[in-house]
Amino acid sequence: MTHPATSLGFGTALFESHLNLPGRRRGKVRDIYRIPAAPGRPARVLMVASDRLSAFDVVMPTPIPGKGRLLSEMATFWLRFIELKGLARTHLLSTDAGEIPDAAFGPDTTSRDSLHGRVTIGRLCRVIPVECVVRGYIEGSGLKDYRATGQICGISLPPGLRQCDRLPSPIYTPATKEEQGKHDENITFDEACARVGHDLMDRLRQSSLAIYAAASAHALSRGIIIADTKFEFGIPVDDHGHDIGADPIVIDEALTPDSSRFWPVDGYQPGRPQASFDKQFVREHLEALVASGDWNKRAPGPALPDEIVAGTLARYKEARDRLLG
Repeated sequence: MTHPATSLGFGTALFESHLNLPGRRRGKVRDIYRIPAAPGRPARVLMVASDRLSAFDVVMPTPIPGKGRLLSEMATFWLRFIELKGLARTHLLSTDAGEIPDAAFGPDTTSRDSLHGRVTIGRLCRVIPVECVVRGYIEGSGLKDYRATGQICGISLPPGLRQCDRLPSPIYTPATKEEQGKHDENITFDEACARVGHDLMDRLRQSSLAIYAAASAHALSRGIIIADTKFEFGIPVDDHGHDIGADPIVIDEALTPDSSRFWPVDGYQPGRPQASFDKQFVREHLEALVASGDWNKRAPGPALPDEIVAGTLARYKEARDRLLG
């Protein structure tokens, strides 16, 4: 389904895709399909990055035209960065919409041309049901937990930390992975171990912290602070869903403005909210609606005005230009 964004001059946005492929699932931002096995080629997963935007775990009814392409470009860069640095394997196989089978398209489907720049083709995986969050600075739900308990996910932190302060060292703070419309919840490392096992969680923690350290150094050299980010991991499976080995790999996206807090180094000052290159711009608009009683952080989300759409897109573009430039 497409949405015109005529008043902004951005052309047509892709709100959701429709393809003649099995296993369709709709995430908050991505539409996910299965590309069936073919001679000499195993089944693969197809992810299409739409122009949807979610905030507070609610998908907004107004798309951000071109956001999906920007996200795909950044995610592809980071997934290749992760592999080239030897930090972890990832699910990324291709970004070529030409590899989608012809049978996926028809008179009532999304066109192949609409998918260029939005496609990630990856290995089939069994998703590990834990969000792997790394925090280098204190903000968001971590700040709320710290103010209430002095801890984040069971990790005790020094007293007196201010909003957006840099932490003594990055911390790994897992969260539940919930279905669309439900809020992910911060949990302790032990609680995460109870869900998926201690050995696996220890490996996820080590990989997440190593990726964050390398990515943060790269971003800092480009004038961006990665305040926090989240990763998802999976175990590769064969066409029948059986595990292929036990090593977790990075899946979905990585280190984009949808899954991270990006702050400009210039002007960074703890003790207050920061300017950002991420969804914080939208969150602040929505928080104002909540404060005025015009929204309750539940679906359906409110329509976004043109200036919020344009401002969000400009921030995503600047993040892309800085990080990939």
